[in-house]
Amino acid sequence: MARRYFALDAFIDSDRPDAIEPILKKLVGDGLVEQGSRPGEFHVKGRMEGVSAKELNRTLLTALRRSEKRTRLRAEWTAEDGTVYRFFDYVLKKTSRA
Repeated sequence: MARRYFALDAFIDSDRPDAIEPILKKLVGDGLVEQGSRPGEFHVKGRMEGVSAKELNRTLLTALRRSEKRTRLRAEWTAEDGTVYRFFDYVLKKTSRA
């Protein structure tokens, strides 16, 4: 399968934000990682390359949960063709066309 780019817009909260912040910054690279509106929450925006939104979402959440098991992810991945994939943790909740 061909790899393609997906834009990420996510809210991630954790019981140990100090443990997941360096991992987030490494995975998102040039993207934006900032404190969210609630304690322990991050708002993340970036662009990642992968085979599918599902694969990228799984990779991101798995890496974060290796540091802190009680980490939650609400993510929206937008493909280059405008398809939007919304996830809560590992579960795909909705797919739509922009």
